[in-house]
Amino acid sequence: MYEYTEFDHAFLTQRNTQFRAQVARRLDGSLSEEEFRPLRLMNGLYLQLHAYMLRVAVPYGTLSSKQIRKLAEISERWDKGYGHFTTRQNMQFNWPALRDVPDIMDALASAGMHAVQTSGNTIRNVTADPFAGAAADEVADPRHLAELIRQWSTDHPEFQFLGRKFKIAVTGSPHDRAVIRTNDIGLRVVERDGARGVQVFVGGGLGRTPLVAQEIRDFLPLDDLLPYLESILTVYNRLGRRDNKWKARIKILVQEHGIARIRELVEEEFPQRRATYAPDIVARQLELVAARFAQPVLKSAPTDPFTQAYDSDPVFRSWSDTNLAAHRDPDHAIVTISLKAHGATPGDVSADQMRLLADLAERYAHSELRVSPEQNVILPHVHKSDLPALHAALKLAGLGTANIGLASDIVACPGMDYCSLATARSIPVAQQIAERVDALKLEHDIGALKIRISGCINACGHHHVGHIGILGLDRAGVENYQITLGGDGSENTTIGARTGRGFAHDEIVPAIERLVHAYLDLRSDAEETFLQTLHRLGADPFKAALYPQTAIAAE
Repeated sequence: MYEYTEFDHAFLTQRNTQFRAQVARRLDGSLSEEEFRPLRLMNGLYLQLHAYMLRVAVPYGTLSSKQIRKLAEISERWDKGYGHFTTRQNMQFNWPALRDVPDIMDALASAGMHAVQTSGNTIRNVTADPFAGAAADEVADPRHLAELIRQWSTDHPEFQFLGRKFKIAVTGSPHDRAVIRTNDIGLRVVERDGARGVQVFVGGGLGRTPLVAQEIRDFLPLDDLLPYLESILTVYNRLGRRDNKWKARIKILVQEHGIARIRELVEEEFPQRRATYAPDIVARQLELVAARFAQPVLKSAPTDPFTQAYDSDPVFRSWSDTNLAAHRDPDHAIVTISLKAHGATPGDVSADQMRLLADLAERYAHSELRVSPEQNVILPHVHKSDLPALHAALKLAGLGTANIGLASDIVACPGMDYCSLATARSIPVAQQIAERVDALKLEHDIGALKIRISGCINACGHHHVGHIGILGLDRAGVENYQITLGGDGSENTTIGARTGRGFAHDEIVPAIERLVHAYLDLRSDAEETFLQTLHRLGADPFKAALYPQTAIAAE
């Protein structure tokens, strides 16, 4: 866990005092909503369908027990007793009153949290691999880089008014759990000839024009990181379009000019930017940042209780097989706690659940939690001997669902239940699909299947990279759901392909069920995943299952 410095605390105090005055001016009418809008967006405050929404940053997805308890307290005192984890590792409160927001900001600051740059046309909350610092396949902990980028980008005077929002993601592993190539800039820590650097990708993004980021540097020394990021942002800020917000992202700039030309312009800018940095300054700052990450002292004990429970308890074994991942220490495990009991709202977590998660993290995981881009919570350092007791506690609280990476582990945006931009509901569709999957009792037989749902073209549910993606749209006042197939949010990032006409709200769940049954019939054996079957056979057999009447007519 990163420990705030005195500067961090002073900065938030000053920032919150400033925003308190701005809110007071809005409440007394001195500021119109139009005048207030850019000020609130700089502090993560949106005006949504029914109320204001506050988006709290969870930098690189890391929380302490103290912090999640504070989020629970805020949800009960100033909201409706729950929060919502997003696909960008933030937490959203959907019902705060404007008069209470300054008090919420102060409460967040008391636990080392904030809402700075979680909205607006600036560099947003930096996301990272939720297994960072624990993963067995990790080259280096990417959170050190993410924290350095957070500090560098916060209130950066040159990049506060970009053409559009700008997102950066970092991973330290060859297996991408941070979906870095769907970001404006994606960074992967790599090693070459004993030196550590980053592979740099530029121009990714979903939404109206989904594009996969392209490599702009295969190896960038760590000491060049910040001037190189500045060079990319300078080129974007200078040449990016501002006449059309749908074409203002850097992905459009890369698409229009080509990666070779963008690389040329960035490399021209880079020497000038590099000259403004003292030698080794980035390396020295990284050392300071790394020193403020308290490393857990891992437990040493026999792992017999885990082995015994695994061999004797089929429920525990099922949970272990789906919800555990390999830790860098073989006597530990990374535990993903599903927030998606069948029929639950993806990403929602109640105050009581937050407090339980805080208690369990303290007891079993060095008081550290992570938020995943897939809207679940992770305990990164759990000794295997503690897993049976942890699982028992989770089951009692309804948090023991064994479905990570399976069909009911659905990612969904808030959709039209909350969002003023949404054109269709996402949450009820996710709930109905999960309930149907559970009723079929085929989930573990189906195996790895990532379903993603967005309630509008902005794609906050990341439907483009779902093995099955669902996009809700408005068609003449009626909700209509398009299906895409073959998306992949891993290191093999792929944008899914649209299958055909959309489905009405009452047709979408049966359509997904037909896809699932088609896969079970078509796969070569029980080991072949949905994505592998799709790649082997192509989309036509699945389209035939989706549109059986069309297939009959064609015959």
